[in-house]
Amino acid sequence: MPQLFLIFSTILLILTSVARAQNQSRPNVLLIFTDDQGSLDMNCYGSEDLQTPYMDALAAAGVRFTQFYSAAPVCSPSRAGLLTGRTPLRAGLPGNVPIPFHREGAGLPTEEVTIAEMLKDGGYKTGHVGKWHLGHSPEKQPTGQGFDYSFGHMVGCIDNYSHFFYWDGPNQHDLWRNGEEVYYPGQFFPDLMVEEANQFLEQNQDTTFFLYWAINVPHYPYQGSPEWLETYADLPSPRREYAAFVSTMDEKIGAVLDKLDQLGLRENTLVIFQSDHGHSVEERAMFGGGNAGEYRGAKFSLFEGGIRVPAIASWPGVLPEGEVRNQLAVGTDWLPTIADLCEVAHPQTVLDGKSLAPLLRDASLASPHETVYWQIGRDESSHWAVRQGNWKLIGRPRDPVQPDRLTVADSLFLSNLSEDISESTNLASQHPQKMEELRQLYQQWLDEVMQENQLRNYE
Repeated sequence: MPQLFLIFSTILLILTSVARAQNQSRPNVLLIFTDDQGSLDMNCYGSEDLQTPYMDALAAAGVRFTQFYSAAPVCSPSRAGLLTGRTPLRAGLPGNVPIPFHREGAGLPTEEVTIAEMLKDGGYKTGHVGKWHLGHSPEKQPTGQGFDYSFGHMVGCIDNYSHFFYWDGPNQHDLWRNGEEVYYPGQFFPDLMVEEANQFLEQNQDTTFFLYWAINVPHYPYQGSPEWLETYADLPSPRREYAAFVSTMDEKIGAVLDKLDQLGLRENTLVIFQSDHGHSVEERAMFGGGNAGEYRGAKFSLFEGGIRVPAIASWPGVLPEGEVRNQLAVGTDWLPTIADLCEVAHPQTVLDGKSLAPLLRDASLASPHETVYWQIGRDESSHWAVRQGNWKLIGRPRDPVQPDRLTVADSLFLSNLSEDISESTNLASQHPQKMEELRQLYQQWLDEVMQENQLRNYE
């Protein structure tokens, strides 16, 4: 009998080890998505007046992109593009989800396949912590879009202490766990996010998991810690308030990365980091604070300052460490990249994103994109852009930083980024053939997407 028990125990140990090895051959995924973080607002991107040691350490442990673009210059569509691997227009959400709360039908169409649904089908446990902004009604909330677990707010922003949405009446409390309203009055939301994220890591450390941590920072209201406000006391406002919030966020990111280390999960976790778009110059953001450097524009703009963002991928021992990629990449690329690195099937849909897995491993490869497209809105007032090579054409451009610089003659704005990264001069009149070539490319793409949307009944 003891021999049979020993044999049984040995077989069980072998089977457990094999299962664990199979699990560990596929990485966990931690996807960190920051909110309104400026194009250059990290030390490793050139900022000299901020302290961002944890984000910089992540870049040092992975691959950092210098020509990475968000899927859109505003919150909801950038998230739709990220989670579906499709341009926001194709994914059925080319603009922000509107208020009021629980507006029927508003949000990411449930027919769309998210990263969470893709990985859940592949055997992953899936979690969301932080901001959502992809729909308020139950079927549009995270647990209706592939997430096993969710904690956070559903609309675009909240006060970080009361957890109320104040900016478009009526004021409403907005904090939820798995579709049920929860209350933590007076507790700092970034601290709550760290607590929830770390609990998710602990509870799922023995399986493969996907955690989408959509940090609502440094989006307004700027509510950095008193210690960081003191650190940046000599900076002018609103840079001071913005900087304090960025460094507060950096600390919180460090707390979750430290948890990965404590649990022994770092070596088997793919960490992806990206800002959703450029910094805000809205009144509620004190008219600025973020830094786009020489890039023109900001949030809401398809100029570089609105869509060129920090982005990093790190998987120690598998991906290169401390390397930079200057090739063009887009937020829609993460879904197919994650699918390839996690060895799960791609969704059976048209993807605009391209897998970056080969490029992450080999710096000599070209960008997987020949042409990329953006569009915000569906009607004749939509603003759009197309980039092919170094040429970029923007239709109905917006510049929230210096709106008076644009005239009626700039309704089609052509630039060559290799010669004018600041997009200071409209070359449309000097290169009408190139302008028309890009405009036709955009029109062909638009016709294709709108036809698909009609077939899928995306209004």
